[in-house]
Amino acid sequence: MARAKALAVLRIRSAAVAVALVPAAVAVVLLAGVAMGRLPDGGGWSTARWALVGVAVLALLLAAAVAAVVVRARPALSPTVPIPEETAPDLYRLVRELAERLDVPAPSAMALTPDCDSWLEDRTHPALDPARGARQLLARPLRRTGAAPVLVIGSPFLWWMRVAELRALLAPVVAGTGPSANPDIAAARRFVRGLDAAVAVAAGRPALAFVGGVARLLLHSCREHAAEMERGVAAAASERAQAVDYGLRIVAQEQVGLAYAGWDRLLNRVALPAWRMGRWPSRLDAGVVSALTELSRRDRLAEGFTSRLGERPACDLLEEPGAMDEAASLLAARLFHGGPTVSGPEWAPVAWSQYPEEVVDRKWRLEAARLHRVLDDIPGPYAQGVPAAVPDGVPEPEPEPVPVPVGGAPVGQELVPVVPAVPPVSPAAPTVARILDRLAGPAGSGVAEELELRLSAEVAREAARQELAANRAFGSARDPWVDGLSPLFPLQPPRSGRELLTDHVTAMVCCAAVDTAGAAPGLDWLDGPALLVGGARRADLARTVLSLIEDGDAGPLRTWLGEVGVRPEKPVRLV
Repeated sequence: MARAKALAVLRIRSAAVAVALVPAAVAVVLLAGVAMGRLPDGGGWSTARWALVGVAVLALLLAAAVAAVVVRARPALSPTVPIPEETAPDLYRLVRELAERLDVPAPSAMALTPDCDSWLEDRTHPALDPARGARQLLARPLRRTGAAPVLVIGSPFLWWMRVAELRALLAPVVAGTGPSANPDIAAARRFVRGLDAAVAVAAGRPALAFVGGVARLLLHSCREHAAEMERGVAAAASERAQAVDYGLRIVAQEQVGLAYAGWDRLLNRVALPAWRMGRWPSRLDAGVVSALTELSRRDRLAEGFTSRLGERPACDLLEEPGAMDEAASLLAARLFHGGPTVSGPEWAPVAWSQYPEEVVDRKWRLEAARLHRVLDDIPGPYAQGVPAAVPDGVPEPEPEPVPVPVGGAPVGQELVPVVPAVPPVSPAAPTVARILDRLAGPAGSGVAEELELRLSAEVAREAARQELAANRAFGSARDPWVDGLSPLFPLQPPRSGRELLTDHVTAMVCCAAVDTAGAAPGLDWLDGPALLVGGARRADLARTVLSLIEDGDAGPLRTWLGEVGVRPEKPVRLV
């Protein structure tokens, strides 16, 4: 079925060529008829003949323009990290043995993608080789080729799966190289990809409006046949791979679902906070192993999966897994958040051992500083520069006498205490007590709503600046990995005002716990930033913060502060 649909696509291509050649053919017939004396020369015949010659020339020029754009347009390629054979000889050996077992051509090369997916990608389009001349570019669509596609492997699979599981997972993918070697299928795929690229090139360019229209028409005509062809190729590949490690394929598919869940949580809850402040975790794939191990430990449905960890991991097939992990992690930052084109001081890698200090603590203090900056703009007893009474529960500072001389006192006279040694804390100092008093009680709901609006506006402005900077970096980088792509920004949907306020108040409390109660920032592989008290994670803070924000009830949070030993009246260090 796949080959039949490929032939249908090629027939559409041939029909398009025939339509372009019809005026030229008719013009040739008329000219030949006059030359042979079969048609009269002069009068209306001469006018019609030369008009048709002009139409034929115009049609050929337009057809040549369309063909040139289709051939020269660069098809979209998936951003990947190439895996040279010398850096992964064992992986290449495994895939070639698998291809030999399936009786299909081996992939021409391999690459990593920072995603939970694997596929074959044809990279034989002539426009992908800038060294080709115009004659070669025009001749390439007419020449059949059996070049095998590139095998793209999801990097989380390599680190989480065992060698046998990876082989079983890749079996149906590698089996797809068989249909790809068919000249008709390969030609049909190149034609469709060329049309798709031509539509993208012509978009927004008035001079190429005709080319874009023709390409869209042809693409629409062959879309259904192309989809049926790909379904046929997938079905044939799956059927061919049925006999290869069938039992392990079932296990591998279970691991795919688990890997996707862990990878998603790692990106959203661990990597995203770091990306937002210009840090990119340099070992994401190693982190996904820790995240999935933790997920297996917590999820009773995943019991038994951790026993696999004693088997050889697939990343052992790489000579330098650390370097590959770093390259894939950098690509993930660029794709999912518009990260750096190159590593620099504004975008620096961070190791997992440095993550609590470099990311978690810094994130808390940035959010605490933003909360107090916004709070200063809201009128109230703790607004900047407005005097206020000392909050309930906060002891008045007792001045200690400091001996200072009094002007005019005789020599040897006793000194009189007139200056306190410890000045009182400013009412606008960044303290947890200030937050409690502003949000607690009946008036707290109005302050909370105002804070939510102001925080949402400020965070939106910062996100817009980041997105603009990312798009500018992508537009000027000319990097083959991401050239022509926009970052998949944002990775998460925008947070609501209530979520932002909860995060900021929580960050303020965490800063106070670190500064006054001996707590420490930590990393939870599934939930991201965590507060460690006595070496154990305290996950009960969020509930007390919600009571304060939603109900104006500060009691649960005050009780929590007392249990941990946090001094709410002490100023915290901000960034």
